[in-house]
Amino acid sequence: MVVLNKIYTRTGDSGETALGDGTRVAKHAPRVDAYGTVDELNATVGLARLHATGDQDIALARIQNDLFDLGADLCRPHLDKDINAEYAPLRMAENQVGRLEAEIDLMNDALEPLRSFILPGGSALAAHLHLCRTVARRAERLTVDLSTTDDVNPAAIKYLNRLSDWFFVASRMANNSGEDDVLWVPGANR
Repeated sequence: MVVLNKIYTRTGDSGETALGDGTRVAKHAPRVDAYGTVDELNATVGLARLHATGDQDIALARIQNDLFDLGADLCRPHLDKDINAEYAPLRMAENQVGRLEAEIDLMNDALEPLRSFILPGGSALAAHLHLCRTVARRAERLTVDLSTTDDVNPAAIKYLNRLSDWFFVASRMANNSGEDDVLWVPGANR
């Protein structure tokens, strides 16, 4: 369990931070960029929740918790050393990816097929979910980039990939089940 008695420690004043295993790295290190963007994504989900109700709010709350799991996963390098750790590191699991897929399928079944690309907007909730989608894509790009030079749990990358799709489909649901989607009209302003 986490206990935070003191918020500032001064240990990061030199531009370094500690990873989950205690390793000190620069605050601009790729791993810190990846989990920092996941934290930013969690904040955007919090904004979206201001406009969500019922099942959608409950689903977003689950996602926020998953994003903390994901941050914990990404801040802990060295997957091969997990078995020797004093405490088993928290890692994303395939069932979290599967849950997103099931939720996407359920939402998508209630929508008409798209005939155009969608512009971010419509309802306030849909606009916020589109923002979540774009931040999720950035977190995914940073995590994939990290995986080219360091260990990354494959389920973490899959989760981020599905999550951006989840936000897209959820934004359509938030736009009156797609009825109020704002459609792109190619070349409309030429």
